Amino acid sequence: MINSIDAGLTKRAEIVVPKGIYGHMNVRDFSDVLPQYIASGDGCRITDTDGNTYLDFMCGWGPIVLGHGNPKVQQAVAEQLAKGDCLNGVSPIMVELAELLVDTIAHADWAMLAKNGTDATTACLTIARAATGRRKVLAAKGAYHGAVPWCTPLTAGVTTEDRAHLDYYEFNDIESVRAAAERAGDDLAAIIVCPFRHDVHRDQELADPDFARGLRELCDRMGAVLIMDDVRCGFRLDLAGSWEPLGVRPDLSAWSKAIANGHALAAVTGTDALREAAGQIYATGSFWFSAVSMAAAVATITELRETDSLERIQRAGQRLRDGLDAQAAVHGFEVVQTGPVQMPLLRFAGDDTFTLTRRWTDEAAARGVYLHPYHNWFLGSAHTDADIDDALERTDDAFAALTRSTKERRLLTG
Repeated sequence: MINSIDAGLTKRAEIVVPKGIYGHMNVRDFSDVLPQYIASGDGCRITDTDGNTYLDFMCGWGPIVLGHGNPKVQQAVAEQLAKGDCLNGVSPIMVELAELLVDTIAHADWAMLAKNGTDATTACLTIARAATGRRKVLAAKGAYHGAVPWCTPLTAGVTTEDRAHLDYYEFNDIESVRAAAERAGDDLAAIIVCPFRHDVHRDQELADPDFARGLRELCDRMGAVLIMDDVRCGFRLDLAGSWEPLGVRPDLSAWSKAIANGHALAAVTGTDALREAAGQIYATGSFWFSAVSMAAAVATITELRETDSLERIQRAGQRLRDGLDAQAAVHGFEVVQTGPVQMPLLRFAGDDTFTLTRRWTDEAAARGVYLHPYHNWFLGSAHTDADIDDALERTDDAFAALTRSTKERRLLTG
């Protein structure tokens, strides 16, 4: 049940905010049970305005990689805030962060900072066009790269001209990329790709190594720029870059989400060949040089580098996936789990509309587990074995409740 404080805030918001809540934060789009408003977070738990606590498997939709309120990040933030955040010049912390990014990311010879993922992906396209003098950019059908006219999934207010130089291919289908590249010809500036297919309302799809290598070869042959949109996956799968295990390095990468454990920051990293073009474009913003966010990023990346955080995240994700598979089988459900275990997604087999999956995630929400029915989840290093076991006890109850309600529906419908 939605608590009275949450409902009251929603009514107030509807008066002063378009739709009350806009964008992906409109919880009613995917749940009838989860709260719209969250009062606080601690580790891998969040608490709503009525004091109900949830085991968090969305991690702020990705940014929280070390847990809410991580002490080392909080200390770095407090120390920098005491010195200043928005200053007349750039804080020295920017240089430290750029050096850390270049030392951490395999393809990076330089770094630029911004505030969110859309800033970073848009800057990548602009740099690629500046470097090549070309216009055409290829993107995967259904991929999400941000919330401005060239890439927004909702087209209200978007003109045909906004996307006049975009063309599309199918993820993991190199022949479709080659066909699109052929259409672009010698006007091909770049190909942008996500580390794996994480579109909503569908199973996730890991990248075929041959597809990844094919993109690299095609860009090299045609003199185009390979852009990796690592906004969602970056600093959760592999610190050096999400395709580093495949042996494929991009020319440019866009980063955000987990880069600063919940503080607003994004980055573009690139190779020396694109350094001059990156210096030619106009990319800036009043808050792009926020020193506090940069200090948070230095603390976050340092913690990820110096500890086994990524291994813990992977172990937690595998423990969750194995447990859910076992529970579904016991309760007589067939489920499909896709994507990397650090960013998993579960749906019920045959549930193409995600209706049954939503019923199950709402049953889990009623028992204090925060999941999403059709957007990938996120795990962080604050998820311990005990936390996963706690969550699994509750999801087991959710499966049992779904079994009961399904039987009741069958009886009612004859």
